[in-house]
Parts: sequence; structure tokens; C-alpha cells
Amino acid sequence: MSVGDNLAGVRAEIEIAAKARGRDPKEIKLVAVSKTVSPELIAEAIAAGADTLGENRVQEALAKQDLLPKVSWHLIGHLQTNKVRQVIGRFDLVHSLDRLRLAQELGRRSKAAGLVTPTLVQVNVGQEDTKGGVAPGEVLSFVEQARQVEGIKIMGLMAIPPFCEDPQSSRPYFQKLAKLFAQVAAEGWPQVEMKWLSMGMSSDFQVAIEEGANMVRVGTGIFGPRH
Repeated sequence: MSVGDNLAGVRAEIEIAAKARGRDPKEIKLVAVSKTVSPELIAEAIAAGADTLGENRVQEALAKQDLLPKVSWHLIGHLQTNKVRQVIGRFDLVHSLDRLRLAQELGRRSKAAGLVTPTLVQVNVGQEDTKGGVAPGEVLSFVEQARQVEGIKIMGLMAIPPFCEDPQSSRPYFQKLAKLFAQVAAEGWPQVEMKWLSMGMSSDFQVAIEEGANMVRVGTGIFGPRH
């Protein structure tokens, strides 16, 4: 199957999952995760209608941006503070805001460039030592602090649950993130626009949509297994 066929298949599955919950499939943003994928394959996906690409590494993403047609780029991987300067103005959304120091550096660099950088707060829903993210119990206090940093705008939450072969195992984690999302939104804080609930990847995005995700990150399902 071609990349275009795979993309069409993923979109069809998004539609089924959304309609099963009485939702409009058009509300759900598909981020094609292109880490380690060649520019040639990414170009195929863009030609087939992919309009948002997600990359984990800043350097890899910047190199690809210069070779490919203009689309929306998201940074979905861990962001070191010493790489922030290269991110400003090059990504439409940073999914991995997980510490105040990073918020401050993003804000400082963005302000200097006359920009505001949209971000998602990454939540460590499984409280795993190997993953970044704000602990679930600290999300409200973190957002309350980070929203005061000029130069960034918090646009929602993102999480990666613990990996399990059974997609249903992710459901409680998605439910937890959706509940946190609603709690933050209910605060009605200025500088916070709770637009995106980013959860679900190739193995479990259908379950994520059933639990309220409106942004899913799919790599293997579109580009095939990584080598």
C-alpha cells in the first residue's frame, strides 16, 4: 500500500471513530508524524492531502522544512531549552511544554522575535520516569504559572500513555487527560485557549477519539514501520 492509501485508511478510521460518538470527523486534526521518514515519502503524504506534520527532533525538522512544500509543522518531541532559539517562528505548535524554565525561554525568544508561540502542556498521565510531562496533580498549578509568561499561548494538553499492545489499555489514561482538559478549560484563564486535546497515536487513536481527542498523531499508520 502506498503512503496515500495509508493516509486515506487512517482518515476513514478517524471518521468511523468520530461518528460512533456523534462527532464531526472534520473537528479532528490529523498530525502525520514524520520522524526518520525521508522527504520523498513525506512529499507523497503532502500530495495525498497531509497538511500537518509532526517531528520529534528540531534539526531533522528544520532540514526537511527547507526541502518540502509549505505545510504546518508541529514539534512533538522533548524540547531542550538550548534548542528553543531554532524553534521560534518555524513551528505552528509545540506539543511538549513541560516545565516553567522552558515556558520562560520560549516566551523570551518569542517576544524578541515579535511572535507568540502556541504550545500544548505535556502531561505524564502514566507518571513514567522515562517520559517528560507535568504530573497530573500539578497540571492546574503549572498552567496557572505558565499562562503568565508573555510570548507563549497555551492551546491545550498532550499526553502519551504507557505503551500496551491492547489499545483499550490506553482508555483510562485518555479519560484522565480529558478530565484535566475540562478542569483547565473551566478556569477560564486569560492567555489560555483550550482548543486542542492531543492524544492517540497509530495503535490507539480510535480509542482516543472516542474519549474526546481532537488531535491525533499518526506515524506508522501512514508511513509504515520505521527502520
